[in-house]
Amino acid sequence: MPVVVLDPGHNGGNAGAPEVINRPVPAGRGRTKPCNTTSTATDAGFPEHVFTWSVALLVRDALTARGVRVVLTRPDDDGVGPCVNERAAVGNRARAAAVVSIHADGSIDPGARGFHVAYSAPPLNPAQGAPTLRLAEAMRDALRASFPVSTYIGRDGLSPRNDLGGLNLSQRPAVLVECGNMRNPDEAAAFASESGRRAYATAIAAGILAYLG
Repeated sequence: MPVVVLDPGHNGGNAGAPEVINRPVPAGRGRTKPCNTTSTATDAGFPEHVFTWSVALLVRDALTARGVRVVLTRPDDDGVGPCVNERAAVGNRARAAAVVSIHADGSIDPGARGFHVAYSAPPLNPAQGAPTLRLAEAMRDALRASFPVSTYIGRDGLSPRNDLGGLNLSQRPAVLVECGNMRNPDEAAAFASESGRRAYATAIAAGILAYLG
């Protein structure tokens, strides 16, 4: 049975624990970064951490129904952290076939819209090479069947990055999905609705299953 690690971005208690989330931790490539961040929100106040947690649970249920064992990097939406290095360690310890971090962006430009899929580049180990690129492309293809690709980050829905600690530290195929821009009115409405979150979860699960083959 394949193991997939889902990493719902941020956490509900992060804003109340700056002494924890601002602590520097290893981020790969000889860098450090803050443990975590507080997440963004729509202009109406719907938080990113609620969106990511809700979508992760829906993806978990869809994958479990298909015989995939799912591990979450956090147990609920009321805690603090974990730090980005520990999130990467969860996937490494589980020897995950795929690690998918779920986020939504907070561009200050309300006209910016669309999803993008980030991955560690240049690769730091074999798993970050061809396997991760295949995962990123499978995720991009599944998402763009229902959602527009980003108009402001990356190219054709893909965004190679060297500064994301959770991806840099992964020894398993790993991607980070930015589902869209929480400051865009249309995307914000989808993020805040149950039907919108279910649509994102359906696409993310489809991308994972396509990659697993």
